[in-house]
Amino acid sequence: MSDLNRGIMKFEGADKPAIVAVSAILVLGSIIALIIWALKVAYVVS
Repeated sequence: MSDLNRGIMKFEGADKPAIVAVSAILVLGSIIALIIWALKVAYVVS
């Protein structure tokens, strides 16, 4: 059993590279979107 199949990731296939990649893209994309939104709201970016 992989270490990634423990804890809150208690389902089979939780450590598949495709699932990890999609999760990483979603998390990083959300962070980038929030940063861009915050800069626009603060009038730093036109």
